[in-house]
Formats: sequence, C-alpha cells, structure tokens
Amino acid sequence: MAIGFFILAILIQLAMVLAIFLLSLSRVTGSIVALVTVLVTAFISSWSLILGIPLALLCLVLLIAPLRQSLITKPVYKALGGAMPSMSDTEREALDAGTSWWEKELFMGAPNWDTFAKYPYPELSEEEQSFIDNEVEVLCAMLDEWKIHHEDKELSPEAWRFIKDNGFLGLIIPKEYGGLEFSSYAQSRVMSKIASRSPTAAVTCMVPNSLGPGELLMHYGTDAQKQRWLPGLAKGDEIPCFGLTGPEAGSDAGAIPDTGVVCYGMHEGEQVLGLRMNFSKRWITLAPIATVVGLAFKMYDPEGLLGDPKKTDYGITCALVPASHEGVITGPRHNPVGSPFMNGTVDGTDVFIPLDYIIGGVENAGRGWRMLMECLGVGRGISLPALSTSASEVAYLTVGAFAKVREQFKISIGKFEGIQDVTSSMASNTYMLEAFRHLVTCGLNQGGTPSVMTAMAKYYATETMRDVINDGMDVVGGRAVQMGPRNFLAIPYQAIPVSITVEGANILTRSLMIFGQGAMRCHPYLFDELQLLQSDDKENALKEFDNLFFKHLGYTFNRGAKAFVAGYVGGSSHAPNFADSFTRPYYKDINRLSAGFALTADMALGLLAGDLKRKEMLSGRLADIHAHLFICTAILQFYEYGSKSEAERLHAEVALKNSLYTIQEAFLSLFANFPNRMAASLVSFVIFPSGRIFAPVSDELKRQLGDTFMDDFEANPFRDYLKTMVYYNTEPDDVMGRMENAYQTLLEVEPLWQKFKKAEHKDHFEGLTFEDHVVYASQNGDITEAEAEQLIRYNAIRFDSLLTDVFDKHLAEAQPRDNPHSLDNAVHKLTDYAQLKNQAQASNGVATDDSAQTADAVTADNQESTGDDNPDHGYESDGDVKMVSEQDTVEEVQEQADFKDTNPDAEALDPRRRDAETHLSERMSYNHSLHKTDSHADTTQNEIENGVEKSDNHAEWQDGLRRDENDKI
Repeated sequence: MAIGFFILAILIQLAMVLAIFLLSLSRVTGSIVALVTVLVTAFISSWSLILGIPLALLCLVLLIAPLRQSLITKPVYKALGGAMPSMSDTEREALDAGTSWWEKELFMGAPNWDTFAKYPYPELSEEEQSFIDNEVEVLCAMLDEWKIHHEDKELSPEAWRFIKDNGFLGLIIPKEYGGLEFSSYAQSRVMSKIASRSPTAAVTCMVPNSLGPGELLMHYGTDAQKQRWLPGLAKGDEIPCFGLTGPEAGSDAGAIPDTGVVCYGMHEGEQVLGLRMNFSKRWITLAPIATVVGLAFKMYDPEGLLGDPKKTDYGITCALVPASHEGVITGPRHNPVGSPFMNGTVDGTDVFIPLDYIIGGVENAGRGWRMLMECLGVGRGISLPALSTSASEVAYLTVGAFAKVREQFKISIGKFEGIQDVTSSMASNTYMLEAFRHLVTCGLNQGGTPSVMTAMAKYYATETMRDVINDGMDVVGGRAVQMGPRNFLAIPYQAIPVSITVEGANILTRSLMIFGQGAMRCHPYLFDELQLLQSDDKENALKEFDNLFFKHLGYTFNRGAKAFVAGYVGGSSHAPNFADSFTRPYYKDINRLSAGFALTADMALGLLAGDLKRKEMLSGRLADIHAHLFICTAILQFYEYGSKSEAERLHAEVALKNSLYTIQEAFLSLFANFPNRMAASLVSFVIFPSGRIFAPVSDELKRQLGDTFMDDFEANPFRDYLKTMVYYNTEPDDVMGRMENAYQTLLEVEPLWQKFKKAEHKDHFEGLTFEDHVVYASQNGDITEAEAEQLIRYNAIRFDSLLTDVFDKHLAEAQPRDNPHSLDNAVHKLTDYAQLKNQAQASNGVATDDSAQTADAVTADNQESTGDDNPDHGYESDGDVKMVSEQDTVEEVQEQADFKDTNPDAEALDPRRRDAETHLSERMSYNHSLHKTDSHADTTQNEIENGVEKSDNHAEWQDGLRRDENDKI
C-alpha cells in the first residue's frame, strides 16, 4: 500500500510539472503551484519528498530574486556572453532588417490557424488581369527564344520598344509617377507568363522591378530624387541596373572593396562637397544598356568634412549615378551560361559625384546595407520564384504531352512505372511551386519585408525547379537533348545555374540565411537576448536579461511539453475553420512538427550558441524543417481555394507527403549528427518516441498521379489551370504549341487510335507502312474514309512533334524537317507488299488471309488486354519475347542447348540490322524491284521512283483525300 501511495504521489508531481509547462504558467505562478503540490503529495507519501524537496528548492530559487540572479542568471549571462561571437554592424543590420509573417508562427511551435484562415488569398484586379491577357500576351507572341539565344543574342528592337512603351519596367512604381503599381501577386504572374515564353525577356523585365534603383528610391529616396528618376523609369526612358557584387565580393557582399571618400570636387562647373569613387562591379544585369547605375560602396570621411570628426567610417552606402557620368564605364557584356540577357560590368576610377547622389541624401549615409537587405525580398520572393514556377509549369504541360504521345513497346511511355516515378514527382513539385508562390505573394501583398520567407522562396523554388527540369530531361530523352528551335526543355535546362546563383547563392541561402535570420527574426526572445549580451551597460542589461531568460525557458519547456504529448497522442487538433476530412490530419501533423521544431531550435541555439553559425550542415537541416512546414501550409491553402477535384487532391496529397517526409528525415539527420549526443537523443525521443511516423510516397500513389499527369480537362483540372498561368498555344509550328497540338489531337482521336493500333500490333493488316495499314483497313470496311483521314492526320502531327532539329555541318542554321507521314506525302509511303504477297500465295496454292478476320479484330469490342491496359507493358506472351515460365520448359532448355546447326563464325560476320528505318527501306526497295518485273513492267522508271503507281488493291492518297485507281494524281 505504501508503495502505491508513493507511486501516486510521484505521478501527481510529474503531472503537475507537465501541466505547468503545457499551460505556460509564469515563473511566479508556476513556482507557487509546484510548492503547493509538493506539500499535498508529502501528506500522501512522505517518500515523495525525494522528488519534492529538489522541486521545492528550485521553486524557492526562482522566487527569490537575489538568489535566482546569483545562482542562475549571472552564470548564464557570463557563459553565453563569452560563447556568442561579436556581431559586426552589417550582421546586426541584416538581422534587424525586414519583418516576419506566417513563418514566425511556425517557428514558435504554436501556429495560429485563425490568423492563417483570415489571410486574403491573392487575386488579380481587373486592370492586372487585363494587362496579362493583352499586353503580356502580345509581348509573348513577339518573342522567339531560340532566335534570341542563338541568332540575335538580345531582344529584338520591336520587343524592347513594346516593353518600354507598355510599362513593363514600371510594375512596382506608383501611379503618381507613371507606373502601374501592381500587387506582388500580379508582378509574379506577369513575370511567370513572360518567362514561359522567354527567360531572357523575363529577366530583362524582372530586374527593374526587383532589387534596383526603382525600389530603393520608392522607399528611401528624397522627393527630388523620386521626381527626377521615377517617371523615366516607369516609362522605360531610363534603364536601371544596380552594382553590388564584384570580383572580391559575392556571397559576402558586406566585404565590398569599393569606396567613396568625402572630398571637394567639381560638378557642373561648381566646387561642391561630394565623394571620390572607385569601384569595380561584375555580373550586373542590364549594365550594358543602363542609363542609371545604382552603386553600393563603403563610405569614408577621413577629414570630418560632414561635421563629425570622430566618425570617419560610415559603412555601406548606396548612390544613384547616371551611366553617362564622367568616369563611369559600362558596356562589356558577360555571357551567363549562354543566356543572352544583358549582363556586364560597371567600373569607375576616381569618379567624383555630389553628395545628393546618395539615395535618400546624406542622412542615409551608412544605411545602405539595411536598405539592401530590406529590398532584396522582391527579387527573392517574387521574381525568381515566378521564373522557377513558370519553367516547371511549362515542363508539366510539355512533358506530360510528350509522355502521352510518345509510344514505345506499344504503349505511351507515361504508362511505364519507371517514368511515373519521375512524372509523379514533376506533378507534385509543380503543384507545390504554384501553392508556394500564392502564399509568399499573399504575405508580400500585406506589406512588410519578410526576409526569412523570401529567402525560403528563393532557395526552395529554384531548387525544386531544378529537379522538375532535370526530371523532364530524363523523360523526354533524345528529344530534349538535341538543341534547336523545336526543343522545349533545353533552354530552361541551360539557364538553371543562373537562378541557383543570383540573389544569394543557394548554398549560402540554405546553410546560413534561412535559419540564421529565422532564429533572430522569428524567435520571440533570442534577438533581444543577444542585444543584451553585447550591451556595454552590463548592470542594466543583466536585469533585463533575468526577465527575458526565464520567459525564454518557459517558452522552451512549453514547446517541449507540447511535443512530448503530441508524440503519444498526436498533435493539436487546432486547424482553420475551412479544414475538411482530407486536410485536417495534415494540420495535426504540422502542429506536432512545429512544436518539435521550436524545441529542437532552442536545443541547438542553447547548446551550440555561436558555434551554430559554423555548423552549416545542421543549420541547413533546420532550414529544411522550417521551410517545409511553411510549404505544407501553402499547399493546404492552395488546395482550399482550388477545385478540390480528385485529381487535385492527388497532387496535394503527394506534395504534402513529400514535405512531411523531408521534415522527418531532416529532424533525424540533425539528431544523428548533433554534437551533444545525450541532448539529441532526449529531444529525439520526445518528438519521435515510436520512431519514424511518415513513410515515403507509395508506389500506388505515384502510379495514380503518373496517370493523371497525362490527363486534361475534367480528368485533370490542375493541368487545365496551368494553361492560364503560362503563354499557352497549340500552333503546330511553335516550340511549345507543336507538342501540345499533338497531345490535344490525340485526345480527340484516342479511341480510334487505340482501336487501330491494337489491331495493327496484332498484325491484322497487310503492308509495310502505317499508311498501308490504314488503306488496307479502309478498303476492307474496317474504318471509314473519315476515320482513315483522322488517323493519317494524327500520325503526321505525332511524327512531327517527335522530330528533333538538324543543322548544317557548321551548326549555324537549323534545316527544314520533312515529314514523310503528312497528308501530302502519305501516298508516297504506300507499298505493293500486300498484292505481291497475295499473288505469291495464290500461285503456290496457299490460302490468303480472311479479310473478315481483320474486320472482326478492328471492330469487335473484345476484352483482351493490350496497349495502355496491358500490365506487361505491351510484351505479349505469344510474341518474340517469351515469359520466364515458357523459357524454363524442358523443350526450351534442350533447344537452347542444341548447337549442332549453328555457324557462329558466319553469324559473327553477318551484320545485324537493328535500325528499323533501314530495314524497312531495304524491304521496300526489294518490293519495288519485284514490282518492275511483274505485270506493271510498262510503268516508267520515273513513276516508280516517285511512288506514283500503286497496286490495284490500294487506294491512293494525296492532299488527305482517298482516290480510286481511275483518278489521276
């Protein structure tokens, strides 16, 4: 009995501790509750004081300020102060710059779903929609990316004029200055549609609307500067560029060596106070054609000419300089992996500029780094994700069409499980990118500069795009490898490194920025604590630290308690009011993982302190967790506002499962590599007490999504939706339209095509060519003349869509491709094989095939599995390839082991004809040679060579019309 009371008392004490943490009671309230509980349990069992006395002593320490500060606060303050590295001004400005949004809720471990539900879903205004439907559509129609890439090496003068005249360079500029003042979402949509046609044009329009003079002027410029520059930028009369990076400063942009020294000099005939500039910038987009150059440099005032003799180093400053200014050199171009957008250098030696060229005037001297950090969000959060989303959506449409049209082993290649493993990933990743774009622009539409969210957007959008394009290249294979104006994947593939590198290299963004800035911007206490640790007023700092530190501890224990409970009973059931039976379980998973992330982040920050800055692999895994939590919520929001069709649910399910699995594996990899093994094991047990909780996406889901990837319209509303996001067309001579035209034509004739191919694969038609088979089937009444023409027409479109480009021997110019299967050429593909075969069989007394059997094969609604429905992927058991069970028979083994009739030497010398086209040509040549010696000997040699004279048993084709043998061609 005593043991029972003892166990009960201990359980009450432990439950009390858990309740204090779960309810997040204050230090004072929690201590009093704990003391009362210790006293009560002591009456239940005096042995409970084994745990009760340490708890009571701890509570007394927490309640008595001098004791608490002496035993806990001061030692912790001293230890952390020594462990944290000193922070430079640029680091402090970078960490202090920007705002936070939904990513903070996820970081803190208790997302407020009511807030999430109230976020306004981004939509276009009538003006924005009209611009996309008209101006953007017209611009896209003017652009030919192959010509831009490989011939002109720049945009055409007509395209440039249209871009300038229609406000493409002033999307973000307020209307009062002549700009369009579009929302962040509208900017994203405009850029993605242009990028779907021409990445070169998209980058050209992107830069003036992201990091550059326009945005800096809007936020920080003086009134005079705004009036001077913004109207010209809005109209396209001024072309801007911004010089930040250089030979010595890339990722570490704060280390720029470019300088501006305060001095007196001559400007417009007068001696004024200004800056003597020396700079060398590289990789500056639009620099070769810019009329105004933004410059970032370090500003110095060694003589104290600005009035403060003690302040000589002002730090990074931004200025705006006309490109025509004396001493400024622009013009030489870079060639960024063959992408011909304007990119080049900006140099200047001893260039004197007046002080009023500083953006915002002298008052903003030294504030350049903060300005840049706050304005980088547009490029990271809008432009690059828009380009990435666009490239993935074009790949979804074109690769899906190709996977449906392209047939191997008698079925569409998109039906093979190996292909579906890839295409399901393409489909879910594209869905994720579109969802991601919506939630990020939703945050940007609400104002602010959420630097962590935009860093996530930049990294995970460009990396996901890289995966989608690489997967597309694998599926399309040789059709995508051969460069030329027909290739719809090679140019996006070639440009991938540009997106990965610019606006903060991806390795840097993931390993340093996302969690590094996220911890400071999203943690409720960390940044303030860090400021106190580096304060010069230690006495006052210690008092404030005492309060913050114990709030921080309460926050950590609360998240730990939530993660512990969630590990056993699942996450919190809190969810937005629009959650349904499909999405609700995912909100529960996010609640659980978010609480676990808050606990894990605090463990890493508390135990590693400043060392975490150097543990970039651990920081990268923490970034993966934080970002994919955000991505999961983006997918759920996008699904809520979508069609909620079965096809879209499938996209969302696979995308969500991929992100949740990625989060889990990032957690476990972090715990496996964390330096403090005991702490990592404890936290791992709290979050995953039963081990892994998420599995990779199943093969069955991949098969389903792989099939859906090739569907359109009602069967796949998401594909239909994507057509509105890109420059969509079905023109047969267009780089994208050619494939889409073949795909849409196949959808129209698919039942007929499958029926015909099914019979064709069973060798029910006589002849050597597809055209022979169509004519044979038509003459026997198996298909109508209209159906025959449909088949010939689609086959020509299909064949053309699969052709790759050929060039002259110097690869200078693409050559026209002839389509032998076109309606015009179909007659030339007919052979007299069937007539010759029947004549030979008749002369030898062999019965000919019963044509009725052919008719039954084509028209009967039999249930045999072939084509797309064949689980063996078209390998028929009675064909040349035998099943394993057939190969293992006694007769088969004996036959394979019988070598007496073989002649290996002769076989080795005999060339094996594996090229179907060559083999077919030889057979046709042989047939024609026989044809010349039989009853048609009176046909002229010229007629035979041109394929004009055909057998009496064949219909002749020209211009898509079936003609009788008496018609003249």
